[in-house]
Amino acid sequence: MTPAYPLNRVASLTGRSLPDIELTATRGGSVNLSRLSGVTVVYTYPRTSPPNEPAIEGWSEIPGAKGCTPQSCGFRDHFADLSNAGATHVFGLSTQTTEYQQEAVSRLHLPFPLLSDAQLILQQSLDLPVFEAAGLTLLHRVTLIIRDGVIEKVFHSITDPATNAADVLGYLTDG
Repeated sequence: MTPAYPLNRVASLTGRSLPDIELTATRGGSVNLSRLSGVTVVYTYPRTSPPNEPAIEGWSEIPGAKGCTPQSCGFRDHFADLSNAGATHVFGLSTQTTEYQQEAVSRLHLPFPLLSDAQLILQQSLDLPVFEAAGLTLLHRVTLIIRDGVIEKVFHSITDPATNAADVLGYLTDG
């Protein structure tokens, strides 16, 4: 069972500057979110399971764990709309390695890179919520809207991962 994470800690991310940290990207090289100009959308997700392997035992019973593929596909399907609404960059972020994430990018046909925080450097710097499953430290589902390196909006307690991208689009278009 996942312990509850204080929502005020997640909400307190609003207005914070991103740390000067390089994250490995599936397109090669690295990305420093603090140095990107414009509007950046970063959705964090626990993990994608390999297509030919079973999910972690008890995965469906962990609150908020299930739904990483529908969430990523939602951002894929709304990518052009998000760009048209002003998102300069879109990234998914997990604690999985870049090599592991590359399979998901290919399989899901994602038009944006995934970022790896396998060393938990960004997670620890921002105190992003995590949980443990099968000996792995995994990120809770949180989406950040970042403008010029500063967190402008935080989506948390995401109950339907498949609609997260539509909610972000609504925020970008309606303010």
